[in-house]
Amino acid sequence: MAGRNGATLPEPQMVIDGVSLSFGGVRALSEISFNVYPGTIQAIIGPNGAGKTSLLNCISGLYRPQEGQIRFEGRNIIGLAPHQIARLGIARSFQNIELFRHMTVVDNLMLGRHVHMHSGVLSGGLYWGRAQREEIAHRELVEQVIDLLEIQAIRKKTVGALSYGLQKRVELGRALAMSPRLLLLDEPMAGMNSEEKEDMARFILDISEEQRTTIVLIEHDMGVVMDISDNVAVLEFGLLIAYGTPDEVKANPRVIDAYLGREHAA
Repeated sequence: MAGRNGATLPEPQMVIDGVSLSFGGVRALSEISFNVYPGTIQAIIGPNGAGKTSLLNCISGLYRPQEGQIRFEGRNIIGLAPHQIARLGIARSFQNIELFRHMTVVDNLMLGRHVHMHSGVLSGGLYWGRAQREEIAHRELVEQVIDLLEIQAIRKKTVGALSYGLQKRVELGRALAMSPRLLLLDEPMAGMNSEEKEDMARFILDISEEQRTTIVLIEHDMGVVMDISDNVAVLEFGLLIAYGTPDEVKANPRVIDAYLGREHAA
């Protein structure tokens, strides 16, 4: 399978192999299998209730599947706690904004660096030089994220005072501040107007192309999905019904019947 620029893809960075998840008698995911390749944008689409967020929750450690494996860079990550998965290089944004509304943009982004911080309370109190140097290095990385997402003008503002679209951008920034190798985005454009969506799509492409960060995103805007994705996985009622390039998925009769024909035309 080829990437967005037609190049042959390398070995997969993440392998989702036969993942099944149940809640009591409800089957949320049934034997889901597909690969995610380094430096690509992998979209996951499907109707509401298809299991998209459940799959992201399995990858990020919030849910533990009963069957299958999820291998990230060769290591099975099922059973690891969310903070352990974050330390491996997987960051996550959420469908509902999970920022600290009373804190500034900069402070929220600095929280994204916590998995990389080594100076604890003791070293911060006794060896302030080392702790200070570490904080300066983290702040430099945060400033790079601020520049990338063009949020310099709001860096000192309290998050709760920002518009919804800017809050979504800050949440993307907090995940990006973790310097992830794999970035999971759950509906990053939900609730945005067309201009905000264009900006967000541009930032996602910049993150992918300039930083070579692998991105897995759930998104309902099919125009955006088809424009920016390398590959698309389609879920319906917890089943993977299609996987391929945007053109392949768009032409798949089962996808048209199950999703695109019904919701994209609406």
